[in-house]
Amino acid sequence: MTRHDPASAILAAADRTAAPPLAPDLARDGRPVAVVIGAGFGGLAAAVRLGVRGYRAVVLDRLDMPGGRGSCLLRGGYRFDLGPTIVTVPQVFEALWGLVGRRMAEDVDLRPLDPYYTIRWPDGSTFAACGDTERMRAEIARLSPGDVAGYDRFLADSEARYRIAYADLGRRPMHRLWETIRVLPDFARLRADRSSYGHAAVRFRDERLRMAMSFHPLFIGGDPFNVTSMYILVAHLEKAYGVHYAMGGTGALARAVAGLVAETGGEIRHEVTVDEILVRDGRARGVRLEGGEEIAADVVVSNADAGHTYRHLLRRVPKARWTDRRLRRSRWSSGLFVWHFGTRGTRAMWPDVGHHTILNGPRYRGLCEDIFIKGRLAEDMSLYLHRPTTTDPSAAPEGCDSFYCLAPVPHLGHDWPVDWGVEAARFKERMAAVLEREALPGFAERIVEEHVMTPADFGTRYLSPFGAGFSLEPRILQSAWFRPHNRSEEVRGLYLVGAGSHPGAGLPGVVGSAEVIDQLVPDPVPA
Repeated sequence: MTRHDPASAILAAADRTAAPPLAPDLARDGRPVAVVIGAGFGGLAAAVRLGVRGYRAVVLDRLDMPGGRGSCLLRGGYRFDLGPTIVTVPQVFEALWGLVGRRMAEDVDLRPLDPYYTIRWPDGSTFAACGDTERMRAEIARLSPGDVAGYDRFLADSEARYRIAYADLGRRPMHRLWETIRVLPDFARLRADRSSYGHAAVRFRDERLRMAMSFHPLFIGGDPFNVTSMYILVAHLEKAYGVHYAMGGTGALARAVAGLVAETGGEIRHEVTVDEILVRDGRARGVRLEGGEEIAADVVVSNADAGHTYRHLLRRVPKARWTDRRLRRSRWSSGLFVWHFGTRGTRAMWPDVGHHTILNGPRYRGLCEDIFIKGRLAEDMSLYLHRPTTTDPSAAPEGCDSFYCLAPVPHLGHDWPVDWGVEAARFKERMAAVLEREALPGFAERIVEEHVMTPADFGTRYLSPFGAGFSLEPRILQSAWFRPHNRSEEVRGLYLVGAGSHPGAGLPGVVGSAEVIDQLVPDPVPA
C-alpha cells in the first residue's frame, strides 16, 4: 500500500539516483538501505517497519546492547533497568509482531501490575492507583469523600483528551501547520491552555489528589504546573490498557524487538558512534562513523536526540529552524538522578513496598519550580522507587532485591548548572536518608551492588543535550507541529524518531514515532 503522495515519490526517486554507491556488504541483497542511528525503542521500531516495507535496515548504536535509554546494567547477579520500568499501551509493540506475522506473547512475557503504583505523603497517607474504577473511587473516598464526583468528571476529561491528543494526533504526522491549526477549536474546548495541575485543581479539592492526578508529566520530563492539561490523558490510557512489566526488564523487551529487526533482514551494529549525517544537494546520503567509515543510504532515520541530531550530526549543514540558538532557547525536560542498588537477603523485608512506590516530599509546586524554572538543586526531594523483584525474582540473586530510585533534578542547561562531580555523593546521602525514613529502614547496610547516574551521565551515555532525561519538555508550544518534525525540516531523506520528535517521550510515544515515519518514508525502489 502506498504511504506517500505522488509528488513525494517523484522527488524521492530523483534524489535516489544521485546517491553514492553502497559498500559491497550493504548492497549484496539489492534492497535500498535505511540507516537508523540509535537502537532505542524508536529506532528499533522504525527498523522493523522499514524492513517489512522492503528496506534493508542497518541500525548503528554506540552502546553494547539494544534499548538506548531502555537498556539495562548487569552486576553481580543483579539486573538494573536504566530507563523505563513499565509498559503502557502494549498494543504499540504487538503491532510490530503483527507486521511479521507473529504474536508478541511468543517472545515477551508481560505481567499486569496491580496496583500500578502506590503514592505516599509525608503525613502518612497513601494512594494505590489501579485500573478498577470502583477501587479507585474507594481510594478517593478514603482520602477525600467529597472528591469522588470530581474523579468521575476527571476520567471523562481524560478520555476526551486521549481521543484527540493520543489516538488521533499522536499517531499521524504533524509536519504541516494546518494539522495543528485544525484542532485548535478542540484544544480550546478542552482547555489545553490549563496546566495538568491546573485542571486537576478544578476537579479535586484535596491537595494530595491534585498531585496524584497531575504528576504524570514528570514521567516524561515535564513540569505539571506548566505542561498542558492534554497530558491528563494518561489516566485514561492507564485505565484502558493497564500498566505492565516485561519479565526480564525493558532490556529483555528491547532484545525481543531487536530480534524482529533480524527477522526482517536488518542488522544492528553495536559499539559504533555516528559522527555525522552526510548531506549532498540538500539530501541525506548516509552517515560517517567516528573513525571515518562511511555508510551510504537511501534513507536516514535518526533515533538520536533531536537536539544532538541538529546540533552535532548536521553541524556542517546550514539550518533554517533548528539552529543552535533555537535549540538552546528551547525548554528542555528535567534531568534525572538515578541510584541503582542491590540488597542482600531482603526479599521478605519491607512487605509494604511494592513494585512501584512514589515518595512525596513536603513540597510539590515549590520543588517543581526549583527543578524546571530556577534550575536549583533543592534540599528536599520526591522519589520514584522501583522494586522489580516483587514481580520478577530474576532481577536479583535468590532472596535478594534490585532497586532503582529516581529523583527529577535540573538539567544542565540552566544559568548555573549543578556540578554533579561535587554534588552526587551528597545528594545520594540525602536520598538514602529519605529511603531509610520513609520506606526501607536498614537498607543501606545490606547494599552489595550499586550504580549512580546523574544528568552528566545522561549526556555522556546517551548524548542527551544538557543531560536532559527526556529531550525537549512537552509544553504546548513544543508539541505537535512545534516539535521537531518526524520528516526533517532541514534535510530531505532524513527522518526523526524518539523522545525529541512527535509525539514525544515515553514508550508509547517513541514507538509511535516509528508508526508516524512509516507514513512518511517513500516506498523503496529496488536497485
